[in-house]
Amino acid sequence: MLDLDCLLNVAKDAAKLAGDHLNENKQKNLKVLLNEGRDIKLQIDRDVEELIKSEIGSQSDFPILGEESGQSDKIRDYYWVVDPLDGTSNYFRNIPICCVAIALMNKLTPVLGVVNDFNNDHLYFAHQGMEAYRNDDLINVSKIDTKIDGTLLTGIPAKTSYTDEEFRSMIVEFQQWKKIRMIGSAAMASAYVASGKAERYQENGIFLWDIAAGAALVNAAGGSVIISDIQSDFRVDARFSNSCIKE
Repeated sequence: MLDLDCLLNVAKDAAKLAGDHLNENKQKNLKVLLNEGRDIKLQIDRDVEELIKSEIGSQSDFPILGEESGQSDKIRDYYWVVDPLDGTSNYFRNIPICCVAIALMNKLTPVLGVVNDFNNDHLYFAHQGMEAYRNDDLINVSKIDTKIDGTLLTGIPAKTSYTDEEFRSMIVEFQQWKKIRMIGSAAMASAYVASGKAERYQENGIFLWDIAAGAALVNAAGGSVIISDIQSDFRVDARFSNSCIKE
């Protein structure tokens, strides 16, 4: 049996360590490694991922899948998923919507998740045997049950081109909702669904490390999670909701 409380503490400690480092280096002269098309990579992404991997690796033998470094070992049933800085572009431009996201997965099932919203000193966390929390406060999904009263959080994946049909499908979906928000961080979007600030997060072609931790939060907060169509590069289709709004 897994000691989920112990593993959750490992993830929380690593997320806090990473968040402290990111806070300390905000608005400093950040080294840009890649700035092409719709993607940006910073040296601090890599530095923070190494901090997280070192902290987790010292206390757990599970493989680690990181955004920056890939797989530390062959992925088995249980594995860590790490996004050292979800919302890199926001962080770079000093838009305070970004976070550290760490999850433990069993295949495609989220076992536990931690999201450190370090800009606001909010630590979101949960595992399969508990409810979801933000710091010391319980969080729950909303009870809104119609799209016309609800908020949809989504994004446009960072790929080079999009078809007209893709955008037409988005517009049809958008017209059904009261409000649409694109905030630049899938992990924060998921945390907002878990805490009742929005009713659904959905995005196709998003990377697993962007949504794994948030999936655990939404599950524990009473919502529903669908992760499907995993690709060889770990892109997935994600759909998280409060469970009240139907198609």
